[in-house]
Amino acid sequence: MAAYLQWRRFVFFDKEVVKEPLGSDGPAPGPAPAAGPAASKLLCLPPGITVCDSGRGSLVFGDMEGQVWFLSRSLQLTGFQAYKLRVTHLYQLKQHNILASVGEDEQGINPLVKIWNLEKRDGGNPLCTRIFPAIPGTEPTVVSCLTVHENLNFMAIGFTDGSVTLNKGDITRDRHSKTQILHKGNYPVTGLAFRQAGKNTHLFVVTTENVQSYIVSGKDCPRVELDTHGCGLRCSALSDPSQDLQFIVAGDECVYLYQPDERGPCFAFEGHKLIAHWFRGYLVIVSRDRKVSPKSEFTNRDSQSSDKQILNIYDLCNKFIAYSAVFEDIVDVLAEWGSLYVLTRDGRVHALQEKDTQTKLEMLFKKNLFEMAINLAKSQHLDSDGLAQIFMQYGDHLYSKGNHDGAVQQYIRTIGKLEPSYVIRKFLDAQRIHNLTAYLQTLHRQSLANADHTTLLLNCYTKLKDSLRLEEFIKTKSESEVHFDVETAIRVLRQAGYYSHALYLAEHHAHHEWYLKIQLEDIKNYQEALRYIGKLPFEQAESNMKRYGKILMHHIPEQMTQLLKGLCTNYRPSFEGQGDRESPGRRANSEEFIPIFANNPRELKAFLEHMSAVQPDSPQGIYDTLLELRLQNWAHEKDPQVKEKLHAEAISLLKSGRFCDVFDKALVLCQMHDFQDGVLHLYEQGKLYQQMMHYYMQHEQYRQVIEVCERHGEQEPSLWEQALSYFARKEEDCKEYVAAVLKHIENKNLMPPLLVVQTLAHNSTATLSVIRDYLVQKLQKQSQQIAQDELRVRRYREETTRIRQEIQELKASPKIFQKTKCSICNSALELPSVHFLCGHSFHQHCFESYSESDADCPTCLPENRKVMDMIRAQEQKRDLHDQFQHQLKCSNDSFSVIADYFGRGVFNKLTLLTDPPTARLAGSLESGLQRDLLVHSRRGT
Repeated sequence: MAAYLQWRRFVFFDKEVVKEPLGSDGPAPGPAPAAGPAASKLLCLPPGITVCDSGRGSLVFGDMEGQVWFLSRSLQLTGFQAYKLRVTHLYQLKQHNILASVGEDEQGINPLVKIWNLEKRDGGNPLCTRIFPAIPGTEPTVVSCLTVHENLNFMAIGFTDGSVTLNKGDITRDRHSKTQILHKGNYPVTGLAFRQAGKNTHLFVVTTENVQSYIVSGKDCPRVELDTHGCGLRCSALSDPSQDLQFIVAGDECVYLYQPDERGPCFAFEGHKLIAHWFRGYLVIVSRDRKVSPKSEFTNRDSQSSDKQILNIYDLCNKFIAYSAVFEDIVDVLAEWGSLYVLTRDGRVHALQEKDTQTKLEMLFKKNLFEMAINLAKSQHLDSDGLAQIFMQYGDHLYSKGNHDGAVQQYIRTIGKLEPSYVIRKFLDAQRIHNLTAYLQTLHRQSLANADHTTLLLNCYTKLKDSLRLEEFIKTKSESEVHFDVETAIRVLRQAGYYSHALYLAEHHAHHEWYLKIQLEDIKNYQEALRYIGKLPFEQAESNMKRYGKILMHHIPEQMTQLLKGLCTNYRPSFEGQGDRESPGRRANSEEFIPIFANNPRELKAFLEHMSAVQPDSPQGIYDTLLELRLQNWAHEKDPQVKEKLHAEAISLLKSGRFCDVFDKALVLCQMHDFQDGVLHLYEQGKLYQQMMHYYMQHEQYRQVIEVCERHGEQEPSLWEQALSYFARKEEDCKEYVAAVLKHIENKNLMPPLLVVQTLAHNSTATLSVIRDYLVQKLQKQSQQIAQDELRVRRYREETTRIRQEIQELKASPKIFQKTKCSICNSALELPSVHFLCGHSFHQHCFESYSESDADCPTCLPENRKVMDMIRAQEQKRDLHDQFQHQLKCSNDSFSVIADYFGRGVFNKLTLLTDPPTARLAGSLESGLQRDLLVHSRRGT
């Protein structure tokens, strides 16, 4: 129960008496102007008003004469005769332009219900769609109250004898409506109200002694007894959704609120209640002070004409009185056009216009009633910006009063609207660090903090040495619950010396670089840093090994080397289970980690040898570095046995085949370290035979010079010439080696004899006996060659003479064809037949089947085609000057090259006649002679 004596009173409504406008189209009420050219005398209603209602843009009145009056917003009063005697009850629907009325057309207790359609007219008056008696039975009784459901399917009428009738169906028509007695009791019915809850329709019934509810949408209309307290006439109302559509019953002791199935809260508002009304979230109560003796609501109203009545407007949500005023003899209170209208017995209408929200808030601010202002703003659905402004003013007020704890709570409610720097500046004093911490915590929880805010909050924790709050702040359960910039937090904690907290954040949120920085630079825990790297996924492990590898190699070289071996061969994070060991791992590029071993040659050698053994396809840089390392060790080693072992290892590596494509780098390394065996091996591998021979020549190793020529002279014949020149320049006795060289030159015909003689002429020790055998054999071979050439010349000349004779015979003598068999099928030759000058004959059908052209003999065609192709090839190659020059320079026998090109016709112009004959046997004689010449030439060769 809430006592209204504790509630504050305000003047949130402006009161004004409604005045008549000058013209018919004057200004609307609410409130009307009090003075000026548009104002006139006070508005007075017709006398004898008995009942009032409002809705659909009009105030509706009923009087003792049976008239129904409508007051429009323009203050135009119109009416019509609804009953012959009097109007006792009116109900104006809000969603339909339908008016329900109860009145009397004749003397006695015989009330009639009339339904009026205000949109339709009948002789200038609204159309009455239905008339029926209000009393369901034969016993006369007086109607006490009336209500109609907005869907036009339910209408309830209460009587003074305690009964209630319910009309179901379309209330505007007799045919579709049924009437039943819903309730019978011993106490007068003082109030009715329909409430729609989903598909169920409830009817509240209140008498002078109890409150009940019925579910009228069902067949049986079950009843629920809600309370044993009642109220007088017009002292009940139905609230709006702000109060959950509760039924309000205003008793003399308390005001009760009811749900369809139970009683709700109650409010102890003193005074004898006369009228209860609900208006836009406010409860309007008209009451009479208890000092004045109460009078029955069912007695004559004239006895109350001089009563002083109090009108209170209550805000039940915010617990204050929005307005309170004293009136004389209130007839009713109506709500329309966004205002309240109070009708008094003297016929005047008082308008109560609610002040705007901003005005009401300013009134509360002046009295420092910020809590009430906040509640009012929420109930008025003020936007978040407006609420934040109130919170800020409230916080400023509390701050000025020294209530810093309360102030920071209000500032917290402005987060998201008020700039955080405004609040932070107020609490930077060390004595208010607790308040600043609370504000910053909330700012982070709402994910509105930036890096500076995180820095400030963590500094607050560290200044307060509040480790518990600090751990609670940083140790969130999941990534979605993180309300701060993690990297900023790590940096601040690291600077403050909270290394364990910084490590937790770095590890929990996968900031691997920060974790390793703290471990290596601050804590110096190298073992833990290496262990952490071993747990990382491959990409992070690889990048961090490159970044911190030198530091770790300096302090823990063995462990570091082991991890690198795994990273570059078959890496799996250390936290993976043994069941995943069979799955293929990943491997890094081992060459990229070589710089890490800059000051650790022993570990570098172990790493490189491991990579070359386990992973033969390692990058070339691994083998290059390993070779360099072995050569360095070999060059600096003093122990002969160890040096020999290192020599063998270096040679073995060079012979492994890993330097075939990049032997130049290996060659440079061997030359730098004066590793001669390696240099020679690489010369041979790279086919640098000239360099090999020069090396042996420089060291005067004659036998090796000859061996190089013997092994590689086939690939590079000039080696023998260089060897001969080398030995020719030696003044020592090199007859043995000169003879070996001359023998090979003679066998391969590498040099002309004259050039050999000129070369050896520079050597004073080389006598004629050294080259006598060479010259004799050379001259004998040339004599044999001359004899063979003369024989070939004679044969060519004889063949040429024979061919010329045949050509002459073909030109001068007839050709007799004496073939008796076909050259294709070897059958006896029959006409028609085909004969060629070459002497071949064919059946015509055989010739047509096998011949490719009409002018060529099928038998001679393959050989003739070869000859023709050779001629065309010679023609095409005649102008290949570069090719001829190249062969001429590279050949050992230049004369043979020239003779070959001369034979191809390079040095003369050949005219090739290719005109085809027009018939098989009518070809020209010249073409036949050319073919025979070609055939005989081919046979002769």
